[in-house]
Amino acid sequence: MVRKPVVSTISKGGYLQGNVNRRLPSLGNKEPPGQEKVQLKRKVTLLRGISIIIGTIIGAGIFISPKGVLQNTGSVGMSLTIWTVCGVLSLFGALSYAELGTSIKKSGGHYTYILEVFGPLPAFVRVWVELLIIRPAATAVISLAFGRYILEPFFIQCEIPELAIKLITAVGITVVMVLNSMSVSWSARIQIFLTFCKLTAILIIIVPGVMQLIKGQTQNFKDAFSGRDSSIMRLPLAFYYGMYAYAGWFYLNFVTEEVENPEKTIPLAICISMAIVTIGYVLTNVAYFTTINAEELLLSNAVAVTFSERLLGNFSLAVPIFVALSCFGSMNGGVFAVSRLFYVASREGHLPEILSMIHVRKHTPLPAVIVLHPLTMIMLFSGDLDTLLNFLSFARWLFIGLAVAGLIYLRYKCPDMHRPFKVPLFIPALFSFTCLFMVALSLYSDPFSTGIGFIITLTGVPAYYLFIIWDKKPKWFRIMSERITRTLQIILEVVPEEDKL
Repeated sequence: MVRKPVVSTISKGGYLQGNVNRRLPSLGNKEPPGQEKVQLKRKVTLLRGISIIIGTIIGAGIFISPKGVLQNTGSVGMSLTIWTVCGVLSLFGALSYAELGTSIKKSGGHYTYILEVFGPLPAFVRVWVELLIIRPAATAVISLAFGRYILEPFFIQCEIPELAIKLITAVGITVVMVLNSMSVSWSARIQIFLTFCKLTAILIIIVPGVMQLIKGQTQNFKDAFSGRDSSIMRLPLAFYYGMYAYAGWFYLNFVTEEVENPEKTIPLAICISMAIVTIGYVLTNVAYFTTINAEELLLSNAVAVTFSERLLGNFSLAVPIFVALSCFGSMNGGVFAVSRLFYVASREGHLPEILSMIHVRKHTPLPAVIVLHPLTMIMLFSGDLDTLLNFLSFARWLFIGLAVAGLIYLRYKCPDMHRPFKVPLFIPALFSFTCLFMVALSLYSDPFSTGIGFIITLTGVPAYYLFIIWDKKPKWFRIMSERITRTLQIILEVVPEEDKL
């Protein structure tokens, strides 16, 4: 399905798409011979694709979220069921995205699929909320977990100062941004290393847990489905915690244009990654309950640390380090992938043009990477991030559900579309229904938080008409926008894709 780029509907010199020369202003009209084109390269292999998915999924979620799932289910058996169901649902969503990614070979993930199926307004609202709130807040949350765990071994006998956590977190965020700005290859290599660290951390928990089972430590699994009463209306919150821990299966679709042989690599990377993560998550939760009962788990702020302190002795000091590396991998993978969403949205005319430009030597989408830095820092040093994410978690699953529903629409609207990978129709149908059902149920069970998130999301509608549709902006505004873009081009050394130096 081919769409005429949104940028073509926006007048030259507009706020989002200034009339910018397609070369560095400082270079004039001379083009040195023999220079390769400035564009993103296909450097994401199968192993790198797997590392992006696993490395982004496994963050702090599996080490923290078990508490939230248990709290909202009321029993050990039901919490393990939720973890398994969330894994299967995530696999269904990932398989649906594998079909979308091999049929629509454009980067951008949710944004691109919503744009292709439902048009520019919902796509703009999606990227608007992602840029201003969701991604900075999500990055700040996982980064704070990184800062806390990396300092844990140095503050064994006392509480870690909050200022120290935020300062080391700020350093971590900056390192990730610089890494992704400098080299695609190096960020991918480090992601592979961090993925092995994550899997090592999980094995450190699973292996002692299996040994506990062999020794007969099964008392916490007796009457597994009995426990404190929990309302069925709390199940959506349990699903949110579980799905949050699995979130990340969609990130490879954000970089489709950089994947080698995407028709084979994307489905294979998704299937391998989701099998590893689902089995690892369920076994990790089983391992927790071999040593920690339900009441103790609810009292723990860091389940993995509590578990390791009981079973691993002095070696337990290594667990916070592995968890910190796991968080760093999620930070790196998330920035790598989401920067491509902003890059594609800019290319389509939904964000300022500077975000669709590439560094002339390093071939990275430098502006799309660093735009997150100031926004994330603002989130880091202000407000209750967990509450903010609760406001907007429904928006994430609403748009993912719409994107997968779009797959069903395309089956009927474009039956002859080339589909190298095709899933049974019940898979996207069940997944999209579950997402939309969770969103609807959350409106009922937590109307305040969800309602605020809904209002924040709706602010994208007037923003769309102000920044995209209205093209009769004052002349001074257009001139200022153009000059800012030119200045940033010179400072950052970036040009539009496929330009020569």
